[in-house]
Amino acid sequence: MALTNETIRQHLTEKFGEEIYDWEEPYGLLTFTSNKDLNLKILQFLFDDPTLQFRFLTDLCAVHYPEKKGKEIAVVYHLHNLVNNIRIRFKVFTDINQPDVFSAAALYASGNWMERETYDFYGINFIGHPNLVRILNADEMDYFPMRKEYPLEEQTRVDKDDEMFGRD
Repeated sequence: MALTNETIRQHLTEKFGEEIYDWEEPYGLLTFTSNKDLNLKILQFLFDDPTLQFRFLTDLCAVHYPEKKGKEIAVVYHLHNLVNNIRIRFKVFTDINQPDVFSAAALYASGNWMERETYDFYGINFIGHPNLVRILNADEMDYFPMRKEYPLEEQTRVDKDDEMFGRD
């Protein structure tokens, strides 16, 4: 029996019910969201379930949504079932003031470096990570460069003035 998005959704709904929400299928990629406290339970279920078998973490990244108060940072997991060649996306959101999310590095070995990179750029504290330190940015940096906390252009530049381009 071929594994479909509907089958995956049914298995997850049977196990977790309303704790998984925001179901979408952009471009056929099953995408869903859950509470950050359940991320390891859901990832473990996706890994262990004999029907689902999502045993490869393709990517782990983050997105900063400054307009979503209390849920400013999203941690996004892209998982792949290599047997049936199907992929899914799983998201959890966290508060930027306390960006704590449980580490998936013990479950997915590839998550180790991905979590370190995500910490380095977004400041997410992956609880239980074996070595959560910066790997790409300088150790003395006291900010996280991928957060949308700073203006994109320097505000004092006069060559960017609309009048220079014939706009009022």
